[in-house]
Amino acid sequence: MRRFLPVIILAPALACLAAVAQTPAAPALNPNAACRQCIESHENFLASDALQGRGSGTQNELIAATYIASQLEAYGIAPAAPGGAYIEIAPAPPTSATRLGTTANVVGMLQGSDAGAPVLLLTAHLDHLGVNPEHAYNGDAIFNGADDDASGCTAVLELARMLSLGERPKRSVYFAFFGSEETGGAGAKYFVEHPPVPLDHIVANLEFEMIGWPDAAVPAHTLWLTGWQRSNLGSEMARQGAKLVGDPHPAEHFFCRSDNLQLAIAGVVAQTVSSFGLQPMYHRADDDVAHLDFGLMTDSIGSMIKPVRMLLNSKFVPAWNPGGRPSAGRGGCS
Repeated sequence: MRRFLPVIILAPALACLAAVAQTPAAPALNPNAACRQCIESHENFLASDALQGRGSGTQNELIAATYIASQLEAYGIAPAAPGGAYIEIAPAPPTSATRLGTTANVVGMLQGSDAGAPVLLLTAHLDHLGVNPEHAYNGDAIFNGADDDASGCTAVLELARMLSLGERPKRSVYFAFFGSEETGGAGAKYFVEHPPVPLDHIVANLEFEMIGWPDAAVPAHTLWLTGWQRSNLGSEMARQGAKLVGDPHPAEHFFCRSDNLQLAIAGVVAQTVSSFGLQPMYHRADDDVAHLDFGLMTDSIGSMIKPVRMLLNSKFVPAWNPGGRPSAGRGGCS
């Protein structure tokens, strides 16, 4: 029996759809531009106090997964998890009394016209740090994770919306949202071990993580790509119009610190898009909606749609540069 989604889950979707009634332009129906109202609606739900910080492997993480699945369904993105579902439940070691011993991934797919072509994978992680009274900041113990990584989830949802409205691409595109990144990457690990398509059939993976704060080290409204020098992916996307430059913080080893790494070690050209400027709100309770730069998010997400469509419709196949593919272990990820 089809389950009825609670009104609280659907409310941000209704806010996004309200933009459709606007004239003469309807932002939520524009396949070529990001919809700021939609972006704000996603953030206002995913990073709300109601979700209690979306702690890894918690019921609140599962609520976030259910919300994301509802958005994909509304956009006409097909379910791509095992059994024809949007949500896949993966094992995850419980680390406190509030955790379930499982984690939730969300997987959807937009079918391309060429069923034999390699596919593109767009990802983000949907969990954060939950509630932690011992590390409360200014009396606030809810770690909302508006930037880390509700912003990445919002980016992938916006790209899904725009792609679903445009002309059908040649290559299929998968959208995956991983659980339990903050506690070791159990969701991404399960996805790599149980991929919806063979890993060698994935032409590239773009992970979106922390794109809601500006980085003073790069031009305004610009994103950066981890491991820029490792492959030819970033330079080609920038050539196609993405507001994208190389990671200005190589000493932080960000390429090694997101879920893209597990796919990269498995051979997929997998890199992370970010704008993290080393802000002090990182992993603090004030990573909240009030600190987000929605102008940055709207412009930078919008700049990605043409390059993503290029990846879906051209014959370009991203490749590792010599020595760029990481090996298992930190030694291959410096």
